[in-house]
Amino acid sequence: MALQDSPSSGEEKRAVGSAVYDGTVADAPSSFASWFGGKSVFIGPRIGPVLDNLALDSSSDTENSFAILNKQLAVEDGHAIKYRTCSWQKTAALLFSEYICLAIMSFPWSYSVLGLVPGLILTAVVAAIVLYTSLVLWEFCLRHPEVRDVCDIGQMLFWGKKWAWYATAVMFLLNNTFIQGLHVLVGVKYLETITAGSATNIACRPVVYGIITMLICWVCSLPRTFNMLSKLGTASAFFTFISVLLAAVFAGIQSAPAGYDPRDTYTTASGQTAIGGSPIVTAFPLAGTTFVAGLNAFMNISYTFIGQITLPSFIAEMKDPRDFPKALWACTIAEIIVFSIVGAVVYAYTGNQYMTAPAFGSLQPLYKKVAFSFMIPTLIFLGVLYASVSARFIFFRIFQNSRHKNEHTVVGWATWTGILLVTWILAFIIAEVIPFFSSLLSLMTSLFDSFFGFIFWGVAYFRMRKADGSITVVKQRTLSGYLLGGLNVFLIVAGIFFLTCGTYASVMGIVDEFHAGTVGTVFACSAKGL
Repeated sequence: MALQDSPSSGEEKRAVGSAVYDGTVADAPSSFASWFGGKSVFIGPRIGPVLDNLALDSSSDTENSFAILNKQLAVEDGHAIKYRTCSWQKTAALLFSEYICLAIMSFPWSYSVLGLVPGLILTAVVAAIVLYTSLVLWEFCLRHPEVRDVCDIGQMLFWGKKWAWYATAVMFLLNNTFIQGLHVLVGVKYLETITAGSATNIACRPVVYGIITMLICWVCSLPRTFNMLSKLGTASAFFTFISVLLAAVFAGIQSAPAGYDPRDTYTTASGQTAIGGSPIVTAFPLAGTTFVAGLNAFMNISYTFIGQITLPSFIAEMKDPRDFPKALWACTIAEIIVFSIVGAVVYAYTGNQYMTAPAFGSLQPLYKKVAFSFMIPTLIFLGVLYASVSARFIFFRIFQNSRHKNEHTVVGWATWTGILLVTWILAFIIAEVIPFFSSLLSLMTSLFDSFFGFIFWGVAYFRMRKADGSITVVKQRTLSGYLLGGLNVFLIVAGIFFLTCGTYASVMGIVDEFHAGTVGTVFACSAKGL
């Protein structure tokens, strides 16, 4: 069905790139629809022409967003494989599967470092910031419906420069591949935890478990459309919710946290003095908490929320992208509730001295295995989701305007399968070869999420306001205009903070690992269970 322009935007009577609608200058979006979406949402002018590699035909440059979107739907009509098929409910399932994940179980650790009050406040604040930046991203995608991923956005934001596309593409693929590698390692950690203490003839269990996890994830990555993956995503989010709910319940009913010692202080097997006794819960950070420790705990919360890198790919497969905020609000509200309650409850019953990350390690063995087992779908699916986003990036560029993109052909399926297999093999090798992989992942997220989580969307805001006629802060001189302008300046500054201080904290974490002698070896066979 063709989409019609909304009455609020009027009939477009201008060349693409100017800011006049029916002879008037377009103001910055401020209506209810600009925050919650729907059929009446205002779609402003483009910030630039359609990129050459994204144009469907020679007329694309002079068409408005609805014309381009309708042309995309018409091109797919009648083909066996259609990509713009997701409703907002299916997109919500993808968002839930991305955000309601294992990382929830690291929130108790963050609260133990930051203190419960600052931890809960930061959870709500970071969620609100990510919600806002995601709405800016959505507005950009509405104005430019031809963009397929964050790499196209990166090129458009920086005035169509090809170097911006290549730089964004490198960060995009490295980020996704490292997240795939993380899920290979988490799969290994799960299998090691479940089989701990059991007799086996497997020579090097971590490596073998890594290969098994990689192959399972590769097979699950094969569906070509997000419409199909959304069904798996729904199951993934449901089982994750059950898992973290059980973890919170088990933390409350178990007799004592794992590793509990009734003595106030005691000496460990390695000769170090440790604090025991009843779980210690603090409302604010303990005296002596270092800047690096506090920043790492804060970044742990932030990185769990920052997932905007996948959103352009999700929006690009929606039947009606105007409905995206419905999915976004539903997911954000659920995130704040689940992250805060689970993090606070588990922390309250575990305390500072028995805390592990993820917090499954603070549960007694039976409880740990039961709760962790419900996380299996997410351990697989989240890596699958990022693999699919990466494979799309490559596949769509190989078969742009080709029948192999929209039909069931041997060449198309062989290429799709091959791309996915290569990404998973690379993820497995990276995860097993780099002995300080987890800390290196933190370093990568500091470098990449500073752009994908903050800087890009602050720049996007000002580029769109400029396309609307002028910078909002200067033109409107309203309180909301000044606040939104200041907020987006803050986003850019926050991105620079993550890029600099976040990178510093991550590098120091790697240095501390080497000093502590906890850095492993290549293809290590030592136990990795919780």
